[in-house]
Amino acid sequence: MTISILPRVRRGLGGMTLAAAAMGAWAGTASAAAQPLRVCFLYSNPIGESGWTYQHELARKELAAAMGDKITTRYVENIAEGPDAERVIRNFVQDGCQLVFTPSFGFMEPTMKVARTAPKVIFMNGSGYKTAANVGVYNARYYEGRYLEGVIAGHMSKTGVVGYVGAFPIPEVLQGVNAFAQGMRSVNPKAQLRLIWVNAWYDPGKERDAANALVKLGVDTMAYATSGVSIVTTGEEKGVYTLGYYSDMSKFGPRTNLTSVVQTWGSYYIQVVQDVLAGRWKPGNVMGGMREGMITLAPLNPAIPADVREKVAKMGQDIAQGRLDPFAGPVLDQEGKVRVPAGQTISAADLANMNYLVQGVEGLLPKP
Repeated sequence: MTISILPRVRRGLGGMTLAAAAMGAWAGTASAAAQPLRVCFLYSNPIGESGWTYQHELARKELAAAMGDKITTRYVENIAEGPDAERVIRNFVQDGCQLVFTPSFGFMEPTMKVARTAPKVIFMNGSGYKTAANVGVYNARYYEGRYLEGVIAGHMSKTGVVGYVGAFPIPEVLQGVNAFAQGMRSVNPKAQLRLIWVNAWYDPGKERDAANALVKLGVDTMAYATSGVSIVTTGEEKGVYTLGYYSDMSKFGPRTNLTSVVQTWGSYYIQVVQDVLAGRWKPGNVMGGMREGMITLAPLNPAIPADVREKVAKMGQDIAQGRLDPFAGPVLDQEGKVRVPAGQTISAADLANMNYLVQGVEGLLPKP
């Protein structure tokens, strides 16, 4: 087994990434006869101890351990979406990477651009939607876990005023906000979700400022769509419940973090690599969720009453088995327009293009 781990990439003068320095050489010497598949990963944030990038890095390690000397892996972390990403992806190709994972919506266009010039390389873009003959995409139904977090918030909030820190107003994030609100109001129809946008996936300062602003607005429970730990640590400091995202956040808020929506990518990455090695890989759009094990809830905080814990466990099973849909109608938006009629569930197209906030959400969508 040959695994190469590159040092963290920092931005140089003028904010430009020195991608060439980041690439480095493959660690070790792979057997020419074995011809291991070279698998490369591009991360938009620092790996850290939790969050989106951290979960993908755990999956890379799981992949490397499972595949042994059939593959070699490498990664570059903390790369801005845009020209820097395109430069690093091109360097991956030039350095012999045969399968490239780019898990970020903002990496979609750079991935597509490079893929057109490297038809023999397979690219997998996480959370995007554009495909090609050598480009597949993958994502998850994060909103399934968000709905369950909303149910917990509806039970645990004493004031019925809950806060939510949004990253970017893309469909994936709106699905999470709206599913959370739907779950919360299924318990308490009068509950309100106060939403603040930070327009960043990872910005500890903005995240902390947003959390403090929500506490001043009177929330006693908070959720978020960003990748840092500031919201959970702020909740712990202020005695405000939090519902985490990406990773199990309990170590950052042992008293107040109620649970987290945890993303698990290892099994999927192993399957993709096995398909590539077997010559059966095909481009497509994969969407996993609780049924597939891509989404789970971290262990619930003991502060949650036993009956609520049992209810959430049953609802999780129902979602996984298709008996419960977080967007089963009626679903109304902030203006009272019916988005999903009673007796129906949201269509795949409407879900993928979600561009509204549901009733119960206090906040606005940023203008384009």
